[in-house]
Amino acid sequence: MESFRRRSMRPSWALLGIACWIGAAGCTGKAKAAPAATEAAGSASARGDEAPFLAENDAAMNKMMADMAVAPTGDVDRDFVAMMVPHHQGAIDMARAVLRYGHNEQVRRIAQEIVVEQMQEIAAMTLAVGQPLPPSIPAPTRAGVPEVTK
Repeated sequence: MESFRRRSMRPSWALLGIACWIGAAGCTGKAKAAPAATEAAGSASARGDEAPFLAENDAAMNKMMADMAVAPTGDVDRDFVAMMVPHHQGAIDMARAVLRYGHNEQVRRIAQEIVVEQMQEIAAMTLAVGQPLPPSIPAPTRAGVPEVTK
């Protein structure tokens, strides 16, 4: 029980980031470029080695926002899942970008937790509305680190 309590009290970094980003859009329903990524990408202080991360993160955000724009079907549960799965996948994609390009071990650990937890939630939501699970894919590797093959 303690583990559940501790987990439920921990902030969801992905949701916090999305909430901040949506707040920056003025809640108009129109997607705007993520402010931090846009400013960092356009500033002279953005390091060249950060460019691949910024591009990957921006692509993940854009895909997530586009995929969340679903037409209502009349089934609240299915509509909720149809919007939340891309939302969770966006968090996974952003976390994977940090795992590939990030250096801070604490942030990388949080990103690993996000990947695992969001995948579990996608599976739970998908099964809850009677849909098949998405196909499994191999785990991504860190940029520049060769995969171990057998």
